[in-house]
Amino acid sequence: MAASPSPPPRGCGSGVSALYYNLCDLDAVWGVVVEAFAAAGAVMAFILLVVLLASVPFATASGRRSAAGLQAGLLVCTLGLFGLALAFVVGRDFSACVARRFLFGVLFAGCFSCLLMHGVSLNALSRRGRGYRGWQLCLGAAGLWAVEAIVNTLWLVVTVARHPVSSPDLPVPCAVSNPDFAMALIYVMVLLLAVPVAAAASLGGGRAEWRRPAAFLLVTGLLSLGIWAAWVAMYVYGNEAHGEPGWDDPTLAVALVANAWVFLAFYVIPEVAALSGDGKDPQAPAGDAYPSEAAGYETILSEQKNQSSQNVYVENNGFTMDEPNTGRPVSPYSGYNGQIRRCVYQPTELALITKGLSSRMDIPHESGPPWVTSASHPQVSRSPTAQPDETRPVPGQSYGDSGNGLRVRPLW
Repeated sequence: MAASPSPPPRGCGSGVSALYYNLCDLDAVWGVVVEAFAAAGAVMAFILLVVLLASVPFATASGRRSAAGLQAGLLVCTLGLFGLALAFVVGRDFSACVARRFLFGVLFAGCFSCLLMHGVSLNALSRRGRGYRGWQLCLGAAGLWAVEAIVNTLWLVVTVARHPVSSPDLPVPCAVSNPDFAMALIYVMVLLLAVPVAAAASLGGGRAEWRRPAAFLLVTGLLSLGIWAAWVAMYVYGNEAHGEPGWDDPTLAVALVANAWVFLAFYVIPEVAALSGDGKDPQAPAGDAYPSEAAGYETILSEQKNQSSQNVYVENNGFTMDEPNTGRPVSPYSGYNGQIRRCVYQPTELALITKGLSSRMDIPHESGPPWVTSASHPQVSRSPTAQPDETRPVPGQSYGDSGNGLRVRPLW
C-alpha cells in the first residue's frame, strides 16, 4: 500500500513543490530571511552599478577612474552571488547542484580577483604616484578569474560526466562530500589571503590620499577572511561533529549572502561615493551661484587700483589729473563733479598746434589800429652800447601817453 504524501509545512500551500518548501516554511525561517536579504542586496547592487557607470564620465582622478572597471566587475559578480543564494535555499536537484558547485567558486573568484587587482593599483599609486591603466587592471582580474573558471569546469566535467559518483538518494552532481567541495576552492582561498596583504602594503605608501580606499579594502578582506574561516570550519567539521547534516545548506547560504553584503557595505559604497564626489568642482561656490553685491564692489575697486592714475574724462595725454593716494578704497564714482561731459573744456588739436606755433614766433610789435603804435618805434636803430629798453624819439614829434605803455599819435 502506497504511503500518503506528507502534508506541506506551515506557510506553504498544497500546490507548492517540495523543492521550494524552504522558501515558505514558517517553522524553518532561515530560507525566508536569507532570500529577503538576497533580494534587497540584488536591488542595492543594481542601483550601485547604475550610479557607478553614471559617475565615471565626471571623475577627474585617474586612479579612481581606472578602478571603475574593477568595481563594475565586482558588482556583477555580487549580483550573481545574491542570485546563487536561491540555489542553496531550494532543495537539491541536478541543476541546483551543478550551479552550486560551479558558480560558488567562479563568482567568489571574480570578486576577490577585482579586489586583489585594486589592491595592486593602490600599492602603485601610494608608492609611485602613478597607477595602472584601466584595461590593464581589468585584464589582470580576468586572468586571475579565468584560472578558477578552468579549474571548476574541469572538476565538474571529471566528477559528473567522466567518473560520476553514484548515490541512490541524490543526483550525480550533488553526490560530493563536504571536504571535496571545500578543497575545490583552494585557489579562491589563495586570492582571499592575497587581498588583505595587498591592502596592508598600500597603507605603507607615502601618499595619504590613497590610504582611505586601502583601509576599506583591508577591512573588506579581513571580514571576508573571517566569514570564510567560519563557514569552512562549520561545513567541514562542525555540522558533522554535532550530528546536524541539515545545516550544510543554511551554512553556505548565510555565508554567501553575508559576504556579498560585506562587499557592498565596506567596499563598493565607499568607492562609489568617492567617485561621485570626485566629479564635483571643489572651487565651485556653495549655494547661490551668483556673487553678492559686496564681492562685485570689491572687484570693481581692485580693477580701479590696477588701472593707471588718470581722470575718467581724459582722452589725451595733454591734460591729466592725478588722483590722491589716500591708502584706502576709493569709490569708482568719486571723480564725478556733477558736470556734463560736453561742459568740460577740452582743447582741440588745432588749438594745441596754434598755441605751440605762437610760442615760437618772434613778433616785433603788437598789432593794433593805425593810430596806436608801440612805445618803441620799430625803425629806430640801436647803438651797440645802448641799453635794450632805451629808445630814441623822433625830433619834433610829440606823443601822448595812454597810461598802459602805449603812446597815441594825434590824427591831425
